[in-house]
Amino acid sequence: MQYIIKLFPEIIVKSRPVRKNFTRQLADNLRKLLKSVDPDIVVTREWDRITVNTAVTAPGELAELVGIMSRTPGIAHFLEVVESPFTDLHNIYEQTQAELGASLSGKRFAVRCKRSGQHEFNSGEVERYVGGGLNQNTDAAGVDLTKPEVVIRLEVREDKLLMVRRRYEGLGGFPIGSIDSAVSLISGGFDSTVSTYMSMRRGMRTHFCFFNLGGREHEVGVKEVALYLWMRFGASHRVQFITVPFEDVVAEILKNVENSQMGVILKRMMLRAASQVAAKLEAPALVTGESVAQVSSQTLQNLSVIDSVTETLVLRPLITSDKQDIISTAAKIGTEEFAANMPEYCGVISVKPTTRARPERIAAQEENFDFAVLDRAIETAVYTNIDQLAEEEITAIEVEVTPIPLPDAVILDVRHPDEIENRPLKLPNAKVQCVPFYELHRRFADLDASVTYLLYCEKGVMSRLHASHLVEQGIKNVKVYRPS
Repeated sequence: MQYIIKLFPEIIVKSRPVRKNFTRQLADNLRKLLKSVDPDIVVTREWDRITVNTAVTAPGELAELVGIMSRTPGIAHFLEVVESPFTDLHNIYEQTQAELGASLSGKRFAVRCKRSGQHEFNSGEVERYVGGGLNQNTDAAGVDLTKPEVVIRLEVREDKLLMVRRRYEGLGGFPIGSIDSAVSLISGGFDSTVSTYMSMRRGMRTHFCFFNLGGREHEVGVKEVALYLWMRFGASHRVQFITVPFEDVVAEILKNVENSQMGVILKRMMLRAASQVAAKLEAPALVTGESVAQVSSQTLQNLSVIDSVTETLVLRPLITSDKQDIISTAAKIGTEEFAANMPEYCGVISVKPTTRARPERIAAQEENFDFAVLDRAIETAVYTNIDQLAEEEITAIEVEVTPIPLPDAVILDVRHPDEIENRPLKLPNAKVQCVPFYELHRRFADLDASVTYLLYCEKGVMSRLHASHLVEQGIKNVKVYRPS
């Protein structure tokens, strides 16, 4: 099978050296990602396209390849094509009729052709000859050049004919790694997951920074959504997940800061800490999910006062977005369920929060804050490679992993529904139940406590992460199914 990758238009208008670098980065990213499905994948970079050739034929594997390409930043769209040699204009018609003629039954159609190389015909002649032949020798409802129901797309390149079977839309944006890296402040809700996705889509290698305000379940929830975002949109580049323990910072604020100023000061402490994290990772920018006036701390005046504590660039991709637009984007990228099920923990809620923070008043309040507490939080932050989060959990909590299904056990497939649809888990002598990982903790209490449950996911990351958390909670009837 062959796919032709079309570059995002903003890449095409770059200068020649920049466009070359962006295209090389995209090809490298695709090669790295697609090899997980087809180790023999061939990715070829050209000036105006990238060609992907695979020998796999299983529908599930092809669907996975298509899924990866549709989620890789830098791609405008890609085409599934059939490539073959041709002899003359009539041979082009014959091959097109054999390959695509059946798709025209009862439909009005048009033929579009692109051509490069030396030929005895031009693109218009191909369109007229092939279109006329298809109109006469198929069950098509006729030709419609204005609003066709089906468009037959052909490309003639030198001595090769490319017939487009199907077009898939891409993610757009820039290839990850083509832009400087950034640190995203992520809480797991709608806003921070969408803003993180948007920074990844724009080509930034995006690290995850989580401020733990004291909730263990919240931390696990944020780790799982970070893993999801990374595996789905950014797995071409390893990034860090940073947990900054902020319980003592919250306690210090509650103890020494005036109630109405607490929210702004908490955000200032987070930016101070995140700036040092970014400096350690050599990332020149921070990413937050704030939108103007969505909550009291996000008025323009308050954001200005918050930003004044750092010289690090703060990016806010959602700054003018409506909440419903943010939720719609979360649904589109698959994080809506995460956010809706996220166990929130907030230790600083002002009764009457200020909407117009004054720098001098904030400074006076911060004089009562012991900054040694913030320093300790920064010093004890935990940096973990994103793909090793599950291993980190297992190191602390012993979880049994089995390579084969156990008798009388039920396998819980905790993958995202999209993954399950593309590659369903089929085991002849085992019972499989699908419970998406973002619903697992809520639904596990309703499962039969006398049954052993084996958690399964494709790479064994989500399953081990959740199993370790369930075991930590005292649940004994859970293990991990990891086929060898």
